[in-house]
Amino acid sequence: MTIPSSAPSRPLDPLAMLLAAPHRAMFLIGALALLANMSWWTWALLASWHAWPFAAQAMPSAWAHGFLMQYATLSPFVFGFLLTVFPRWLNLVEVPRRTYAAVFASILGGGLLVLAAQSGLPAMLPIGLAAMLVGWTVALQALGRRLAQNRARDVWAVSCGAALLLGAVGVALALAFACGASPRLMQAANALGTFGLLLPVYFTVAHRMVPFFSNNVIPGYRVVRPAWSLLAMWVLVLGHLALDLTGLASWRWLADLPLTGLLLWQWLAWQPWKASRPGLLTVLYVALAWLPLSFALFSADSLSLAWHGTSSWARAPLHALAIGFFASMLVAMVTRVTHGHSGRPLAMGTIPWIAFIGMQLTAIVRVLANTARQPWPVYTLAALLWLLVLAPWVVRSAWIYLTPRRDGKPG
Repeated sequence: MTIPSSAPSRPLDPLAMLLAAPHRAMFLIGALALLANMSWWTWALLASWHAWPFAAQAMPSAWAHGFLMQYATLSPFVFGFLLTVFPRWLNLVEVPRRTYAAVFASILGGGLLVLAAQSGLPAMLPIGLAAMLVGWTVALQALGRRLAQNRARDVWAVSCGAALLLGAVGVALALAFACGASPRLMQAANALGTFGLLLPVYFTVAHRMVPFFSNNVIPGYRVVRPAWSLLAMWVLVLGHLALDLTGLASWRWLADLPLTGLLLWQWLAWQPWKASRPGLLTVLYVALAWLPLSFALFSADSLSLAWHGTSSWARAPLHALAIGFFASMLVAMVTRVTHGHSGRPLAMGTIPWIAFIGMQLTAIVRVLANTARQPWPVYTLAALLWLLVLAPWVVRSAWIYLTPRRDGKPG
């Protein structure tokens, strides 16, 4: 009598594992881009600082930095999150694998080609941007179809959908520039990425999810997420964008001052003093504190332009927003989603804490860089600090996205 041997375990298929859920593939793109695109920017800073020869580029380095970090780095995280939660918000069927696989391939391939265009192959720029726009369109169609089925009854879904649409406009403007149109279109594309896409999406997700997370763990928590504050955010952010794009930055304080007040009120209404623990909740509130601070700096910049005709703030407000808020909230929220969707405890571990605290230091260094007599070394220090603190977090996250859930569940 022989005892039958157990069936041999099937070898792990990394691609199948990666496409087991939308967030796996898209978060992996974003995580790797956090290092790849910042490595390119660090080299660009060093080359500029030391007057080293640099490969042919399709556009000025600063423009490419803005585009790569917003559309090729942070946007994949946005897609991964929304392709996962949008159907759940609306209680509709999930996005099929073939759809988010197409988005994954287009955004990944397009982002790599845009990076190549800035690294010696400038002819690749329009091809890369076209590929990204294809992926953006596929995602918009999938989410827009579900939004129509819901008859736009969910205000958070409508808000995120509008932001994604503006993001698509930004990619289209960048593609027009790559095909020979005015350079102003590229500048508009980057501004749309910040104030038309990322800020509305981030604020909308926080508006819906932060009170929800807080109410789950804080006894006696009072949920405050009025629809009017979401609408007011949109009105004021679009006002900021319009004044900036029309060359009226000295009047931008008309939008920035009330926006600072609105964001500070909303942060306080969410009762941050109650969120001292757990750590995974605390980091959300710390990241959110950068939001009103960023627009206080934007207000100071605009008022300085109005009163003196010049401003010494340069890009400090933008980096307070981009690093202090966007990157910090990214680490906080992506850690939560990654742990929750991989069967891990909802807790901040050592590596996420290093990444989050490191982002606070990076934001402070970059914001204060404009006060230095020689800012370029400080810019480079901020970029190197970014790479140092995020590298372990990226490696750990990539390993999670390429391995099965701990609890054995699908997805």
